[in-house]
Amino acid sequence: MKKFNIRKVLDGLTASSSSSSAAASPPSGSRENDMIQETLQSEHFQLCKTLRHGFPYQPSSMAFDPVQKILAIGTQSGALRLFGRAGVECYCQHESASAVIQLEFLVNEGALVSALADDSIHLWNLRQKLPAILHSLKFNRERITFCHLPFQSKWLYVGTERGNIHIVNVESFTLSGYVIMWNKAIELSSKSHPGPVVHISDNPMDEGKLLIGFECGIVVLWDLKSKKADYRYNYDEAIHSVAWHHEGKQFVCSHSDGTLTTWNVRIPAKPAQIITPHGKQPKDGKKPEPCKPILKVEYKTTRAGEPFMILCGGLSYDTVGRRACLTVMHGKSTAVLEMDYSIVDFLTLCETPYPNDFQEPYAVVVLLEKDLVVIDLAQIGYPIFENPYPLSIHESPVTCCEYYADCPAEIIPALYSVGSKQKRQGFSKKEWPVSGGNWGQGTLSFSEIIITGHADGSIKFWDASALMLQVLYKLKTAKVFEKPRSKEEKSSTDIVDEDPFAIQILSWCPESRVLCVAGVSAHVIVYRFSKQEVTTEVVQLLEVRMQCELNEVESPEGGGEQASAVSTPGTSSSPQTSLPQSHPSTSSNNSSDGLRDNVPCLKVRSSPLKQSPGYQVDLLIQLVWVSGEPPQQITSVAVNSAYGLVAFGNGNGLAVVDYLQKTLLLNISTAELYGSTDPHHRQPRSPRKARQPSAGFCDGNDASATPEERCKSPTSAKISRKINMIADQKDDARDNSFSRSRSSSVTSIDRESREVVSSLYFCDSLSKKSETLAVPSLWVGTSLGGMMAITLTVPSTPEQRMQQPVGVSFYGSVVRLKGGIMCMAQLDSSGTLLPHVYEPWYEPNAPEEEREPPRRRRPTSPPSSQENQDCQYVVVCSEKQAKVVALPSQNCIYEHNITEASFVLRADVVTMTSGVGLACFCANGHIMTLSLPSLRPLLDVNYLPLTDMRIARTFCFSNQGQALYLTSPTEIQRITYSQETCDNLQEMLGELFTPVETPEAPNRGFFKGLFGGGAQSLDREDLFGEVTAGKASRSLAQHIPGPGGMEGMKGAASGVVGELARARIALDERGQKLGELEERTAAMMSSADSFSKHAHDIMLKYKDKKWYQL
Repeated sequence: MKKFNIRKVLDGLTASSSSSSAAASPPSGSRENDMIQETLQSEHFQLCKTLRHGFPYQPSSMAFDPVQKILAIGTQSGALRLFGRAGVECYCQHESASAVIQLEFLVNEGALVSALADDSIHLWNLRQKLPAILHSLKFNRERITFCHLPFQSKWLYVGTERGNIHIVNVESFTLSGYVIMWNKAIELSSKSHPGPVVHISDNPMDEGKLLIGFECGIVVLWDLKSKKADYRYNYDEAIHSVAWHHEGKQFVCSHSDGTLTTWNVRIPAKPAQIITPHGKQPKDGKKPEPCKPILKVEYKTTRAGEPFMILCGGLSYDTVGRRACLTVMHGKSTAVLEMDYSIVDFLTLCETPYPNDFQEPYAVVVLLEKDLVVIDLAQIGYPIFENPYPLSIHESPVTCCEYYADCPAEIIPALYSVGSKQKRQGFSKKEWPVSGGNWGQGTLSFSEIIITGHADGSIKFWDASALMLQVLYKLKTAKVFEKPRSKEEKSSTDIVDEDPFAIQILSWCPESRVLCVAGVSAHVIVYRFSKQEVTTEVVQLLEVRMQCELNEVESPEGGGEQASAVSTPGTSSSPQTSLPQSHPSTSSNNSSDGLRDNVPCLKVRSSPLKQSPGYQVDLLIQLVWVSGEPPQQITSVAVNSAYGLVAFGNGNGLAVVDYLQKTLLLNISTAELYGSTDPHHRQPRSPRKARQPSAGFCDGNDASATPEERCKSPTSAKISRKINMIADQKDDARDNSFSRSRSSSVTSIDRESREVVSSLYFCDSLSKKSETLAVPSLWVGTSLGGMMAITLTVPSTPEQRMQQPVGVSFYGSVVRLKGGIMCMAQLDSSGTLLPHVYEPWYEPNAPEEEREPPRRRRPTSPPSSQENQDCQYVVVCSEKQAKVVALPSQNCIYEHNITEASFVLRADVVTMTSGVGLACFCANGHIMTLSLPSLRPLLDVNYLPLTDMRIARTFCFSNQGQALYLTSPTEIQRITYSQETCDNLQEMLGELFTPVETPEAPNRGFFKGLFGGGAQSLDREDLFGEVTAGKASRSLAQHIPGPGGMEGMKGAASGVVGELARARIALDERGQKLGELEERTAAMMSSADSFSKHAHDIMLKYKDKKWYQL
């Protein structure tokens, strides 16, 4: 029977619908396009998440498996991040999205218990590559405050807000009938309720004794067998945490007044010792002044030296403004380690998982609010380990992001070689201690690079190949400018209140390694890559005066005659005009009426600039104030190394700069691009504010956050305009964040109908109908849907290129779409994407005689046209629709309306293994792909239910079916829309659980074994099982089977090798125990024979004697 394929039916339906909506086209264009065979089909697409990189946003809890060497971090949004060795990471999410208050590993069992703020506990199966929940238990009547799972036990103790302790079987996730009630625990020791349970732990030497800490300061040692309290310990201050000495004879409590109390188990009357680690000791012997609470303490012993006492908090109240500290007390020395952020939790890593042995601590994992730090306890000075995870994405808030898949192979080694010299020194020499898991087997065959721009002006290059992420190189663009020493010295010409160096747009050519960045202060910097260090005495500066007086504009006649520039080398006060100007420029900073004029927003560095190997400044372009009005923020940037040009636009118009000759070629308004065919009725611009509102630089959905937590990042005018549209469509209370404009250039954009340059694209094209040979061109897309073409005359030889100016001529409008233009691309006659032209990279600082002559790279087959024959196709995508236009005839051969109710936030023409397509991300959360050139819908998935500013700013597609966005201020979420990648994802993901033998239990020694001084075990099954303890109340908690039950079975089946290894280990352990049992049996038989012999001898001796002879 033939297999029925629903996708092919859908392909047919969508093809018919797209053809019905296609624009009417001439027969010649249709005939030519019918010959193009499209290879992309709907079965080539599937959407799924791949990996999440970065620091877990708003962490709340942490746990470590000391045998598997796996670290787990829970967050306030219910997320779970698991870390093994570098490159082994996993992300999971609880459905309820409640905060994770505690995590407990089933050590070396491949399972994890999570306790949430909604009073539910969950069992996660980690033996599969994508962990899943096996069981859940939801408490109905009591709030969970603390959990404790003893080592190698299946019974979980759950403390509640009412002061009771319930016991859960983690295998079946059912409650035991055994309950420790708070009133039985404290009896008459307190007249009031003791408060919530804040601590539970069993005595390291006696599993039958449970230590229970109540918030009020009462600690109870509970005997599980006799169901009564052995001892009660009272202290006046509230308890935050408790820690045992490994011998089980002492424990330490940390209190809210900054004190540590040490108690002997058998002496409950008073503490054996009271210390205030950070308190000032009065000379008259009185109690030291109270300090801040000690939130957690850990007490770890060593075999050869003094024990470690590690605590967080407890600083004196007079240390106002001091950063959070971790205190390490070892013997008589006390080290106070300052942290950059507040401490969420910390764990001491020890050599043994057994609590009744010398702990031998070797490291401390400190979970901070925005960082993860691991401290080496074994080296002098307590250095930190070098973190192998990509947790520094948010070092400065991310303001923009670009993704480049299928990069040239040599670019990653080049960036790594210069970036390796930037690494910090002074790390611990030991290996990173979180080393569990194994890497995945499968890999992707192409290189991937992610570039992030940040609020402090820095740019980071990341190697994203093979589902990993590691930083390659960091560039600081702010070095070009003078930094104000304080807020009082801030320049009055700034157009933003905060983060004046923030990166707004990135344009990068991987082949030529030319980088162009646009900043929020209306500046553009062109960088060239060099392997040599140079010192730049004077930064090459070009100041551009862009203004838009619509009632004064004249029709463009001669291309470059409309240019207006002020070229200022270094700090020269006398401006030099590089081209004739239509608007006069003055050398003074103020115009005749006292308004700021011809001054840039940022002051350029005056001292020599030492530039390390890597990206080095080639040209700085700054827009200047015009008659007291600040420059508009830049909305689009494009750079082309083959032409040596950079183009940028904003709400005032378009500028094209020759970065080789350091001159301005073009500076015109958008209306002048249309010439006499301008379809819009323009009005003179309205007066505008001098400064931009700082509130606009916060992430919309972080409005409740503190100023430090906000992502103070700019975005382009087109995003602001779109988000305003969302605000009109949705409820104001829910989406008030969208209604904020993020730059003053768009606060009244709809009111003024100002046309913004929204997209730029350099290419060799047939822009004119009469052309038969492709020529260098610049395509300009605007926010009102217009696409114009500018042709460029680039001198052919390198010598002429440096001496002769580049010619510019206007062609006018090519096509018009609904909504702002998002992206443009070019296809050849066979429907293949034409690669951009570029110049291969060469060393810019090499001596002239050693330089290779630059070789311009064109597409493999330069398009040429015969009369009345189209040989190029332009793909144009706007916020609402996409069109394919044939060149040079300029006939629209295909048209597709992408969305009516929403709009496109990001669109890219991408290359897949099977062909070329158009990928779109809409504001309503839909991700779509369309075939090219027919614009046939292939994929439409409602991926994100709600769009926020962060995603709108950072979402980007790349080749080979890859995409990413910033899912939180600290995390990047990578997704794939490729069926091939989805099919291979399981192979590529790393494994968290690996078969490892549990270390041997500590040897009790001869005398402890003889006199019973070792650890006492407890048959918890007999004590807590249903036979003895009975059933728990059904109304207390509800059992919910997890979705991961079947997946867990599949994971167990797929991991048969691991199971065999575990079985072998179990058999070895069993054989060892049987051997020991056999030896003991033989000894007992020998002893019995000896006893029988002695008894027989005595019987013979006294056999014939009378009783009085004995």
